[in-house]
Formats: sequence, C-alpha cells, structure tokens
Amino acid sequence: MHNFKLLILLFPVLLLLSSCISTKKYKEVLVREQNLIAENGQLNTTISGLNTKLTESQNENSRLINQIDATGKNASEIARLANMTQQQLQEEQQRLAQMRQLMDNQRQAIEGLRKKMTDALVNFKPEELSVFVKNGRVHVSLQESLLFPSGSAVVNPKGKEALGTLAQVLNLNPDISVLVEGHTDSIPIRLKYEDNWALSVARSASIVRILTTTYQVDPARVAASGKSKYDPVDTNSTPEGRARNRRTEIILAPKLDELMKILEQGSASMDASQN
Repeated sequence: MHNFKLLILLFPVLLLLSSCISTKKYKEVLVREQNLIAENGQLNTTISGLNTKLTESQNENSRLINQIDATGKNASEIARLANMTQQQLQEEQQRLAQMRQLMDNQRQAIEGLRKKMTDALVNFKPEELSVFVKNGRVHVSLQESLLFPSGSAVVNPKGKEALGTLAQVLNLNPDISVLVEGHTDSIPIRLKYEDNWALSVARSASIVRILTTTYQVDPARVAASGKSKYDPVDTNSTPEGRARNRRTEIILAPKLDELMKILEQGSASMDASQN
C-alpha cells in the first residue's frame, strides 16, 4: 500500500520529465533542420558560382582556340614567305611594282580619255549628254532627246553628228573597248516594240551599227546591250526623272591584257611556292 502511494506521487514527476525530454528533442531536430536549410542555401550559391566560372572558362577556351587558329594561319603565311628564295622575293616585289605602275597608267589613260571625250563633245549641251568616270571606265551618257524620237530606235541627224564626233576619238584610240547600253524609263512601250527591253536593245544596236558601218569603228571592239528600266539614274515618278532615265550610255574601257597577265603570273608563282 505504501509503494502504491509512492508510485502515485512519482507519476506526475515522471510525466513532466518525459515531456521535457520530448520538447528538447524537438528543438534539437528543429535546429538541425534549420542548419540543413542554411547549408543547402550555401551549397546552391556555391554551385551557381561554379557554373558561372565554368561558363567563363568555356568562353575563354573558345577565345584561345580562335586565337590559336589565327596564329596558325599567320604562321603558315610566314612559313610560306620564309620558304621563298631571295630571287622569288625579288620577283614578287618586281611583279607588285609592275602592277602598281600599270594601275597608275590605267588611271591616267582613263582620265586622259575622259578629257578627250569632253573636249570633243564640248559643243553639245549638258542636258543632251554628259561625260564622267564610273568604276574605272569612261561613260558618255546621251539623252533620248539628242538621239531618238520618242518610242523610236532611228537615230536623228543631231544624234549621228554626236556619234561621229565620238567615233573620231575612238578611232584614234584603238585599244579602247566600247559597250553601248540602252536604257528606258518605267512607262510600258505600246507601239512598234514588244516592251522596254526590246526598245533598249534596238536603240543600242542602232548606235553600234552607225559607229561600225558609218564611222568605221572596229566591230570587234564594240558590244550592244539593253537594260530596259532596271538601271535608272533618277526617279520614274516625275517627268524630269523619266527623261533622265531615257538615255544611251557608251562605256569606254582600256584593255587590261597586261595587268591580267601579271595577275595570272603572280597566281601561278604562289601556287608553285606552296607546292
């Protein structure tokens, strides 16, 4: 009986101790969980930083590879030059000097031809024709009003006079090649010719025929072509612009045989040195 009373007295104490132990473990678990969460955040931050460094390293690696490739190409060129003999180097320098001289001569010839054409055609009005240099060639641009009636490919007397003057210069300069280009505006043709293509070609052919037959320009030097409306020099939305577009351009260029020969020789010598 005494033992039973003692047990009854001790039971609340045991219950309190049990409760204290459970609360302590819960707090320990909670603290551990918070620590794990914090550690997980730190690990994520570390992983993110490592990924960034990895990306930077990959980019740097790509840059170095490109730099190595460029260095390799430069090294190949240096090796090619190093393998050339002193005589080959002198020949290369001589070839380049010849090319520069020929190009200077060509520029001078083009400017001289432009001046000759300008002087020969000085009696014609600026609104009838113009002479200029474009892409290393002399262009003599003759307006429709000087050469042809509207919609026609028959050259009028004043146009023949201009072509005769131009032919005199051409016959004194036999190394000049001649390209005759016909141009129209964008208004469709509805009379004798099927379309503007046909009219532009017919006009250039008429001029070629007069130059070669009437004024004895060597036919082997001359070519005819038509551009229709597809190479305008002004807008086609105004009468003035369309009038400027209706023109024939006689394009003059010196022969480049010597320059092409030097370029071919240089290409052949480079191939030989590489092999």
